[in-house]
Amino acid sequence: MRRYLFLGVFTAGCTSLAVELAASRLLGNYFGSSNLVWASVIGLILIYLSVGYSIGGKWADRSPHHRTLFTILVWASFFVGLIPLASRPVLKFASEAFDQLRLGAMAGSFVTVLAIFSAPVILLGTASPFAVRLALEDTKSSGSVAGKIYAISTLGSFIGTFLPVLVLIPAVGTYRTFLVLSGVLMLVSLAGLAKAEDLKAALRFIWMPILIGIVSLFALRGPDKAAENIIFEDESAYNYIQVQEIDGYHILRLNEGQGIHSIYHPDQIGYGGPWEQVLTAPFFNPPSSNPERVDHIAILGLAAGTSANQAVVVFPNADIDGFEIDQAIVNVGFNYFALGNSEPDIFVQDARWGLSASSDSYDIISVDAYRPPYIPWHLTTVEFFKDVSDHLDADGVLVINVARIFQDRRLLDALYQTIQSVFPSAYIVDLPNTLNSMIFATKAETDSANLVRNYILLSEKEGTPSVLLSALEIAITSQQAPPKVGIVLTDDRAPVEWIINRMMFDLFSSGGIEVLQ
Repeated sequence: MRRYLFLGVFTAGCTSLAVELAASRLLGNYFGSSNLVWASVIGLILIYLSVGYSIGGKWADRSPHHRTLFTILVWASFFVGLIPLASRPVLKFASEAFDQLRLGAMAGSFVTVLAIFSAPVILLGTASPFAVRLALEDTKSSGSVAGKIYAISTLGSFIGTFLPVLVLIPAVGTYRTFLVLSGVLMLVSLAGLAKAEDLKAALRFIWMPILIGIVSLFALRGPDKAAENIIFEDESAYNYIQVQEIDGYHILRLNEGQGIHSIYHPDQIGYGGPWEQVLTAPFFNPPSSNPERVDHIAILGLAAGTSANQAVVVFPNADIDGFEIDQAIVNVGFNYFALGNSEPDIFVQDARWGLSASSDSYDIISVDAYRPPYIPWHLTTVEFFKDVSDHLDADGVLVINVARIFQDRRLLDALYQTIQSVFPSAYIVDLPNTLNSMIFATKAETDSANLVRNYILLSEKEGTPSVLLSALEIAITSQQAPPKVGIVLTDDRAPVEWIINRMMFDLFSSGGIEVLQ
């Protein structure tokens, strides 16, 4: 019986951490993966486990029987299986609220889903103290018994840390990950109950997997979010991915669905967004009417390849290196966004690590991995931008797409000051009718008047792509004065999410959110 006890403890430990990781992903798909989401999930899971530890110890003293423990774990597995069935309609409602930025509905949905996790996690928390009580034969061995039980539970937790992210979520999706975890725990628990009592005792709970299975067939059908015209939906180890087809355009949306990460239309190359501003980068240098001199471009945050496809039209001789951490997004780019047209060399790895390991130098380095509420802080620091500078040619240019919140420019100001501490010249362009700003920084000292001179030469040259001319017009007319203040971000101190959280809080508390409704 002791082997079954240890197996139950191991499985409970594995399930508890796997549920925690899957919970963060479940909420991240709808609310983003900011530190607030992670802190909320981790904090409440720890509270639920603490409650479970306390209840488990007292429960074990009142009913020190194996059948009691395995009955508790059967119910825990049942509640784990109910998580996707109960949370999916709530999160679909949250998705609609997020699209309309209804703060109260978003917050209510967030709290409701977190509350759904309370019952299964509390019951899982009872396993270790309960098992210690059952395994304890005399007080002389209490320390070694407790140590062994918690070691087994922790080993299970270690496995549970990697299982959902690396295996289950990419294979079956977030919602069905909970069903798999529920099924494994229920199988172990029913086997333990049958061993502790008899098969009849285990069969009394056979309705649980049957009920979950039947309800899942209907409740988990269709797309996870209430979005229109979805032609592709998937989950990877990094993202929840959707592709929409609207009026002939393919649109890539990730996670909570705010913002367009890539766009494609077979008969169009200009989309009026931030992508074509990458094309203007080399024209901050002294006049040159020959785009063919640009021969090497790096795109950090390739996504599905909109910038790459535009770049080959304007810079026909350029080789493009695309850095994208998510292979699933790259696959979507080839299947739905004609990524193969630009024939990029694709590096599926973290952008900073990939660029640092590269021996190449570039005319343009585009960084398009920023968008609140989840910005990779390690792509915002002085040390990162020094590495970018080292990989630029003598007349190379850095261009970054940065989101702002209306006139709140704190994030933009911090990035500008950080970049200016590395590069001799830097410029800001606000894109009209968007919440996007572009920061350009040149390896050599330059003058923004170069844009006008280059525009005149290019407009007089036959065959200049219209997408380039329109992008230059926006860059010329939408330049902004440089900020006078802003924190310089470093690897040691880069409070990016702190800045974003304050921006979001100020927006909500001021009532400015009503502007978007």
